[in-house]
Amino acid sequence: MKFALKSVAVVAILAVAGPVFAQAKSPMAGQTVRIAFMDPLSGPFANVGQNQLKSWQFAAERLSGANNPAGVKFEVVGFDNKGSPQESLNTLKAAIDQGFRYVTQGNGSGAGLAIEDAVEKFNDRNPGKELIYFNYAAVDPSMTNEKCSYWHFRLDADTSMKMEALTTLMKDQPQLKSVYIIGQNYSHGQQVAKYFKEDLARKRPDIKIAGEDLHPIGQVKDFSPYVAKIKQSGAQAIVTGNWGQDLTLLVKAMNDAGLKIPMYTYYAGVTGTPTALAAGGESEVYMVAYNHSNFSTGEIGGIVNDFKKKFNDDYYTFATYNGLKLLGAAIAKAGSAEPAKVAKALEGLSVKSFAGDVTMRASDHQLQQTMFIDKWQKVDKAHPYSVENTGYTFAPIKEFAPYVSSTPTSCQMKRPSAG
Repeated sequence: MKFALKSVAVVAILAVAGPVFAQAKSPMAGQTVRIAFMDPLSGPFANVGQNQLKSWQFAAERLSGANNPAGVKFEVVGFDNKGSPQESLNTLKAAIDQGFRYVTQGNGSGAGLAIEDAVEKFNDRNPGKELIYFNYAAVDPSMTNEKCSYWHFRLDADTSMKMEALTTLMKDQPQLKSVYIIGQNYSHGQQVAKYFKEDLARKRPDIKIAGEDLHPIGQVKDFSPYVAKIKQSGAQAIVTGNWGQDLTLLVKAMNDAGLKIPMYTYYAGVTGTPTALAAGGESEVYMVAYNHSNFSTGEIGGIVNDFKKKFNDDYYTFATYNGLKLLGAAIAKAGSAEPAKVAKALEGLSVKSFAGDVTMRASDHQLQQTMFIDKWQKVDKAHPYSVENTGYTFAPIKEFAPYVSSTPTSCQMKRPSAG
C-alpha cells in the first residue's frame, strides 16, 4: 500500500540497545533492535494502521532471540504519522532524536517517498549514524526506479509487479470484455490505472475501458454516485487499487445498489473490507498479493492462528514476517546491527519464507517473491481460515514464481563510497 495518505505508511526505525540476555554463537546475541513504526494510527485509516502495528509487534515477539540467526530481540514502537508526508518527516525526526536507526513505513507512497528522500539526505550528512528504511507496503514503482535509494528496502511487490500478475489472470478470461477503473487520486491509484491500461494493450487489447474515476483519498463518505456511473457504463467488472475505508465504502455502495460484477483488487483483505464483502453475499472478487489467507502450518501458520486468538483480528501483512526474517539474517551476516553494515548484507540476501525463497534484489532493493491470485469464497475443508470471522476466505487460485511477476528496474543507485 502507499499513498499521500495511502494505505498507511509504516516507518520502522531500529535502534540498537545494550545486551538484554546472553546467547551463544552470534556476537549480537542478547542485544535489542528497536523498531519505530510510522503509519496512520488515527484518522480514516486508523483501523488499518492499528492492525499493522500489532502485526509488527507480534511478529517481532515471535522472531526474537533464538528464533533469528543473530539472536537479537526485536522491539517495535508505534508513531502516528496520520498518513501525511509532512507528519512523517516530523515523526522521523522524533525517532532519530530518540536514537532509532531503522525506519519502517508502509501505507502511503506519498509518505514513503518523503521518508525515502529524508533518510537519503540524513545519511549523506551524518556518516556513521545512518538509518535504514524498510518499506512494507508503499508500492509506488518510482521508489525502486528513478527515485531509488541505497538505504531503502521494499518488502512488498510494487504496483507494476502486482498488475503483471493480475492481468495474466485476466488474459485467460475470454468472457471479460469491459472493465471500469476506480481508484484513489494519488500516486498509487493513478499508477494502478496506468499499468492496467498498458498491460491490457499487450495482453487483451479487445477489453474495453468502460469508464475511469479517481476520487479524493480518505474523503468520500458515500460512493453511490460512483457506483451509479459504473452501472450506467455497462462494465462487466471493476479494477481498483483502493484500500481501507475507500474500498470498504465502495463495496457497501455496491451492495446497496445490487451491483454484482467481478472485482479485481489489490487490498480486499485489508481491515473492514472482508466484512463488507460478506454482507453482500456471494460475490466474485479477486486479489493479487504475495500471500493468501490459508497458510496454516509452520512458523507463519502459528503466527496467523495465534494472532487471531489473541486479538480476534487477522494477521494479513506478511511483509512484517519477511522483513524481520531478512533483518535477522542480515545482522547475523554482518556481525553487527550498524545500518551501514546491515544494508550491505541485505543486498542480494535470500531467506526461506512461507512461500519459498525471497531475495532482496541488489540492483534496486526490491524484494523478489512469489505472487498469488486469491479468490473470495466460502470457507471449505481445504481453505478453512475465516477472514474477519465472516465464514469466507481468500483462497489461492494461481501462484506465480518470483520471475513471472518480476519487472525490470531503471535504478541507478548511489552507493556509499566505502560500500
